Amino acid sequence: MENRTNFFHLHLISDSTGETLISAGRAASAQFRSAQPIEHVYPLIRNRKQLLPVLQAIDEAPGIVLYTIVDRELASLIDERCVEMGVASVNVLEPVMNAFQIYLGAPSRRRVGAQHVMNAGYFARIEALNFTMDHDDGQMPDDYNDADVVIIGISRTSKTPTSIYLANRGIKTANIPIVYGVPLPESLFIASKPLIVCLIATTDRISQVRENRVLGATQGFDREHYTDRAAISEELKYARSLCARHNWPLIDVTRRSIEETAAAIVALRPKLR
Repeated sequence: MENRTNFFHLHLISDSTGETLISAGRAASAQFRSAQPIEHVYPLIRNRKQLLPVLQAIDEAPGIVLYTIVDRELASLIDERCVEMGVASVNVLEPVMNAFQIYLGAPSRRRVGAQHVMNAGYFARIEALNFTMDHDDGQMPDDYNDADVVIIGISRTSKTPTSIYLANRGIKTANIPIVYGVPLPESLFIASKPLIVCLIATTDRISQVRENRVLGATQGFDREHYTDRAAISEELKYARSLCARHNWPLIDVTRRSIEETAAAIVALRPKLR
């Protein structure tokens, strides 16, 4: 019998950017293979005038409602109207804030967008992003000791997107391609501050990604060698030998998302200090 995927409406209402809700909604949805969400995201909802059209849209396409609204009056209006419409609604942050209030013995400020203020942490992330973009793909090798993390790996192991993801968390990250037979910059071996980690994947996975990559390659590009599994195996062997020689940790990204790879790198940092 043919497997069919059911779809449902997932309404995400936020008084800020909606990033928290999107992450929570997708994390929950991923646990239900037979149902896929149709996401409706409503960011920056901060007054009744903005909220009423959203409630109308929910009435026209009923589903699950998740929201992060710190204004109690607006939150109550969402709950009341959802009860009237017969749809489930969840205030995602409220249980968390209640736990904080009980433990800390103090009420929350209930300030909209408090996590997005332009404080020292914000500017640290901007600095990390600038550093990471300047040190992408082996650029500016003299500055590697200023990095928090240096990612190495052969072509198509997701070095750049992983670096950018880490930078968005305030971690200055450089990345360097490993090319078979080409020595890495000497500055890498004398850097004492950064965690140096190598990303690898299976030969088949890298070959598959490279096959897709070469579709837009420039004229004269050696596609056959770039995607050849025997050549890729030699590249991986070379990368592994480098890491074994210098005691650099390896992370296999074959079945990892960028987020999971970044989390594995973050977990390594305190262990190697």
